[in-house]
Amino acid sequence: MKATATANANIALVKYWGKRSTDPILPQNGSISMTCNGMTTTTTVEFSDKYKEHTVIINDEEFKKDEKDIHGHIDRICKIAGINLKAKVISESNFPVAAGLASSASGFSALTMAAAKAAGLNVSSKELSIITRQGSGSACRSIFGGFVEWHKGEKQDGSDSYAEEIVDKNYWPDFRMITTIVEVKKKPVSSRGGMAQTVANCPYYEGWLKTVESDLDAVRTGIKQKDFLKVAETAEYSALKMHATMIATKPPIMYWIPASMEIIHSVRQMREDGIHAYFTMDAGPNVKVMCLTKDEKEVSKRLNELDGVVRTILCTPGDGAKLVDKHLF
Repeated sequence: MKATATANANIALVKYWGKRSTDPILPQNGSISMTCNGMTTTTTVEFSDKYKEHTVIINDEEFKKDEKDIHGHIDRICKIAGINLKAKVISESNFPVAAGLASSASGFSALTMAAAKAAGLNVSSKELSIITRQGSGSACRSIFGGFVEWHKGEKQDGSDSYAEEIVDKNYWPDFRMITTIVEVKKKPVSSRGGMAQTVANCPYYEGWLKTVESDLDAVRTGIKQKDFLKVAETAEYSALKMHATMIATKPPIMYWIPASMEIIHSVRQMREDGIHAYFTMDAGPNVKVMCLTKDEKEVSKRLNELDGVVRTILCTPGDGAKLVDKHLF
């Protein structure tokens, strides 16, 4: 009863911000993302009667209790599988966690796939995305590769809220997502807490919801047509709208730091210079920059020259979560 899975982070092009339900986790709006090769989590799960409690170790740090309730998610999978055992979980990521880089997306998708296999579950990818969503909403998108849409659904039981692939990783190989690392420490307000605060206290939140469907239509169509400008312009605007709701929340939520603004202004200057580069940001200070292969070297060069940039990670459209043979313990 042991299995290992790997999963890539995903970066949303149309953002998910806000829950209409916390149990089960259900989003206020749909979202579209790119699964990013280059930001990967590997997780090994073993169920055994020799374990008296769940043990979860992430990047050499033991998690006894956390906001995301990893132990509770393992219990959820056990209940679905009909087993009453405790698990040992070892997980490693090759990029900073809890810093606005979608580490929970790769983490929970790898955990869910490995735990489901170790528990003996035989479920479809759609069902796996539904189970994953109950641990971390955006993680349901990392079950799939390439470009992915998470349907918000309408039913209260969450049976119609799941992710599915729009196109696979090979459909648009020229698309690039360059992740800039400006800060690796844990962000002051978690995504989960920030969402709840925004939904409850932002006077502009209804305006955000009213514009999401048109963004989804534009990005979905743009991906299928390989229309970079349509996708990137919409994605940048979606990120700015999401952060505007945070800033207008009481008390305000501000993830941006000076280095974030330095990158944003650099990207805008790139466009002035004729380079097709656009930015997006999740709930954290680290900015992601979209471009095509032809501009990849110049964009990377300019970003790495900025004072606030510690390093960059070049991401291409990547694989969805998958099982692997090499265990971490």
